[in-house]
Amino acid sequence: MWKEADNKLYKKFTFKNFSEAFAFMTRVAIEAEKMDHHPTWTNTWNAVEIWLNTHSAGNTVTDKDRELAKKIDALLS
Repeated sequence: MWKEADNKLYKKFTFKNFSEAFAFMTRVAIEAEKMDHHPTWTNTWNAVEIWLNTHSAGNTVTDKDRELAKKIDALLS
């Protein structure tokens, strides 16, 4: 579940290994690029953490962030 705090949506994803985590990041990057909306994220071994907000809206959470969050979740279903 995405958590909203400090004007950001946040979620941590954990995978079996680095390769799975990196493959997930690649899929997220493709969806984000289609939307011209790019997340702040980190990757350490099998974990990917993602923060979403809209810079052009004053660094707040917008419908664009919620839409990308849904697309990211759909990549895992």
